[in-house]
Order: sequence, then C-alpha cells, then structure tokens
Amino acid sequence: MYVKEVTVENQVGLHARPATFFIQKANEYKSSIWVEKEERRVNAKSLLGVLSLGIVGGTTIRIIADGTDEQGAVEGLVKLVNSGFSE
Repeated sequence: MYVKEVTVENQVGLHARPATFFIQKANEYKSSIWVEKEERRVNAKSLLGVLSLGIVGGTTIRIIADGTDEQGAVEGLVKLVNSGFSE
C-alpha cells in the first residue's frame, strides 16, 4: 500500500471536469485506488464517489493505492492534482 497527501490548489476543486480527468488517470492503473478526505474514503475510479467528497480548492486529500503499480498510480495522480488539472 502506498499513500500520499496532496492539496488541491485549483480554485474550483474536483468538480465534474477535473474529476473526470482524475478518474481517467486512475483507470490507467491496475491497482485499487482510493481518495480520502477527512474520514471518508471512496473509490478513485468512481465519478460519483469522487464528486460525493465535495473537494474544493485548498482541500488536502490522501491518495491511496494497493497493487502492482501502486507507487506509479499515486505519483501520477498527485502530479495531475499538482498541475491544477490544466485549468
């Protein structure tokens, strides 16, 4: 299991469009991946799950992966979040 915290810096947070990019990226990996905000954990490959967290700009989230490519998955998703989802 590999875990990393990252702060969502883009102003709108993880609304529909950035969440879609996030899920598409998560689906590139074989590992099971979760996003955690405070005490809630959801499947990072589920649009409804990610949107249900209500992640806004300035929120710190944890990205957790477990599987053969767990480190690459977490690092790739952290990089995407840090890029501001190209917005």
